[in-house]
Amino acid sequence: MVNNYLFTSESVTEGHPDKLCDIVSDSILDEYMKADPKARVACEVAATTGTVILLGEITSSANIDMVSTVRKVINEIGYKDDTFGFNGNTCAVIMSIDKQSDDINIGVSNSLEHKSLKAGTHLDTNEAKDLIGAGDQGMMFGYACNETDSFMPAPIYYSHKLCYRLGFIMKNNLLDYIGPDGKSMVTIEYKDNKPYRINTIVVSAQHKADISQERIYNDIVEYVINPVIPKGLMDKNTRLLINPTGRFVKGGPCADTGLTGRKIIVDTYGGMGRHGGGAFSGKDPTKVDRTGAYAARYTAKNIVAAGLAQKCEVQISYAIGVANPVSINVNTFGTSMISEDKISAMVNSIFDLRPASLIEQFHMRSPIYRKLASYGHVGRDDLDVAWENINKVDEIRAYFNIK
Repeated sequence: MVNNYLFTSESVTEGHPDKLCDIVSDSILDEYMKADPKARVACEVAATTGTVILLGEITSSANIDMVSTVRKVINEIGYKDDTFGFNGNTCAVIMSIDKQSDDINIGVSNSLEHKSLKAGTHLDTNEAKDLIGAGDQGMMFGYACNETDSFMPAPIYYSHKLCYRLGFIMKNNLLDYIGPDGKSMVTIEYKDNKPYRINTIVVSAQHKADISQERIYNDIVEYVINPVIPKGLMDKNTRLLINPTGRFVKGGPCADTGLTGRKIIVDTYGGMGRHGGGAFSGKDPTKVDRTGAYAARYTAKNIVAAGLAQKCEVQISYAIGVANPVSINVNTFGTSMISEDKISAMVNSIFDLRPASLIEQFHMRSPIYRKLASYGHVGRDDLDVAWENINKVDEIRAYFNIK
């Protein structure tokens, strides 16, 4: 049956108020990972006119100059003076940080599986990975499809590319009137469940007040859209909506309060594929909201790369203080010739989804997080992150005796 439809995804630039908060949260985490890789960090940020507020729970042997980190990051994003209404050098930085709850620490540091071992039992390498329990309960989703080379859905893939290009232009002063805040949105027309053409592109770019709408339109098409979007995906009927309100001078935290964790769909699959609800930024790798979601992406991507399905969604669920997942669910949306229960059994057999193992596999006690905080935590073909590896393909194919 032919299935035709439109699907839209959005992305935002680093200067978007919510994304700025994500970046600050993950920059604080990076500083702790550099100084104390076993730090327990849950750092959330709110930003509004002239003020940044740091909130959370942090337990670490390290002392980090968080105020300096906040100012440095905001300046690097582009709010380095009063031009666009928010200034990293002069904004107030307010902190309310406590240590991690002892009740949570009990489960994370000493999992249910580890407690079941007899006192004095020597742990082999595999058993040692039972030491860390999940830092919370919850379900995480990962998704992959064969629409793009990065195994990401086309709408979010191109939305990210447009925002990345917009940020690049701002930081390199290619258009000297562009501000840090911006958004993009791409609507793809699907025919028979495959991307056929781009129906609509929306780009909103913060700008200085004395620039005409006509110039902004022409420059965004020339410098942002044309270098990013393949010509074969656009036609004479593709709508281009550039700053559709006609004015975007006031932006960033002075126009809209920002908060860590409010762009979780931008961070993942643009709405194509479900989301468990937990944000990523500012959380150390014992938090399965982050680690489990990366693991689900890794699993789904390897399943699609192995040729088992054209698209795949993996759900992993955890209980706080328990190392092994409570459940694993695989959905291939009818695109696999192998039953989903058999694929789930394969996942249980060859993927180690315990938090300690994932932290080791993905090198997650390293300062890798700030770069992930914008333009997606998954599908990052510009970063060498381990959950984007397709190194399980041969093992998956061997499991099913696929030549």
